[in-house]
Amino acid sequence: MNDPKPFAAVVLAAGLGKRMGSDLPKVLHPALGRPLVVHLLGQLGPLHPERTVVVVGHRAELVREALQGLGLRFVLQSPQLGTGHAVQMAWPELEGGPGTILVLAGDMPLIRTATLRRLLERHQNEGNLVTFLSGEIEDPTGYGRVIRDAGGRFVKIVEEKDATAEEKAVSEVNSGIYCFVRDSLKESLGFLRAENRQQEYYLTDTLSILRDRGGRIGVELAPDSRELFGVNTPDQLRMVEEALRAWGES
Repeated sequence: MNDPKPFAAVVLAAGLGKRMGSDLPKVLHPALGRPLVVHLLGQLGPLHPERTVVVVGHRAELVREALQGLGLRFVLQSPQLGTGHAVQMAWPELEGGPGTILVLAGDMPLIRTATLRRLLERHQNEGNLVTFLSGEIEDPTGYGRVIRDAGGRFVKIVEEKDATAEEKAVSEVNSGIYCFVRDSLKESLGFLRAENRQQEYYLTDTLSILRDRGGRIGVELAPDSRELFGVNTPDQLRMVEEALRAWGES
């Protein structure tokens, strides 16, 4: 199978993960003996990104040490002001690189190479300014909801803390994995505002910005909702390990 067109990857790995009950950076918590972010990088690797930028923050030196020798580029996010801010911090390492940017959350060890490939191919084949991965989850608590209009067209992603009761009832959720046209992403990052309860710069807001400026937004639905599992609690880590075992990983 051919590789997708050249792209750069940004892995968001700056968080603590307060609910894990540990001072370890969230992405370094082990699942079946390997850090969460190492599982993710293992699925990303076969797609051969031209460059991979890892955004570090909490105990950054530990993340750098754990991932040394893998040919990665690191940037520091301090203070940590949200996902949009994280990508802004990564920008110096993206300048002059490929025209496609894949953004991933470092705490998603169940994402599969084939799903990332389909996301990249949809993005490139449809000529979208941004394409993101969504999924249907039985219990969407904690996830940003994908809001569509009556015709099924994308309207926005709303974070749970900012969602109305009606929006919280939506079961289609955002994975936190996006494919952008680099120049469009750069432009939209400049319009971000921290006008939300968290007072953070949300990367999700770039989608509405691009849509409002006439850009095409694509959505790729994950074939298995477990691929969207992020790890925020010890219980979620156990669920991830169960899925990895079921898929034959060790």
